[in-house]
Amino acid sequence: MIDLPSRKIPYVSIGASFFPYFPDFTDFPDFTLSLRKTYCMKGKSPKESHTIMNELVLPNDTNTLNNLMGGRLLHWMDIAAAISAQKHCNRIVVTASVDNVSFKHPIKLGDVITIEAKVSRAFTTSVEVRLDVWAENIPSGARLKSNEAYYTFVAVDQNGSTIPVPELIPETIEDMVLYEGALRRRQLRLILGGKMKPDDATELKALFFGGND
Repeated sequence: MIDLPSRKIPYVSIGASFFPYFPDFTDFPDFTLSLRKTYCMKGKSPKESHTIMNELVLPNDTNTLNNLMGGRLLHWMDIAAAISAQKHCNRIVVTASVDNVSFKHPIKLGDVITIEAKVSRAFTTSVEVRLDVWAENIPSGARLKSNEAYYTFVAVDQNGSTIPVPELIPETIEDMVLYEGALRRRQLRLILGGKMKPDDATELKALFFGGND
């Protein structure tokens, strides 16, 4: 038990771990935020949000040339990215932005689409999700990378208000590369969205000017 001003918090055992049981966080208004940070904001690795989604390209997914329509692919990518973001945040997430998506190869009728998504970095209330899209023709065995993109999601509570998300802890070299580049990508998004002045984008300036003004 943890002694608090006139209150006690029971612990419940889950496996080998012990977690505090809070019937209602609002019962403890003075330290709700710190409790959330301590017990609900444990850092996560990218592999915990790794998501693989497969889709078969059917006739109603294609244009008159029997190629997959771009809008349909973006829809599937949004779903895969949202699942990945929710795995990391354990919260409802909403799409905030989509980076430039270019098609390297057309995706044909009958191809199987594989979308891989994982969180590349977490910020205060948002996460960036990296996506890789592969198209496979099963009869021939040909498999080509079609797209890659970054989606940004914001975590919200039941009232639609933004809430903090767990930090991301990169593990592999690839994780670290994506993690380090995420801040520059975020600053570029903010500049293009008119939410940041170019002079305030310190990471971008360091990339192009070596940190010198």
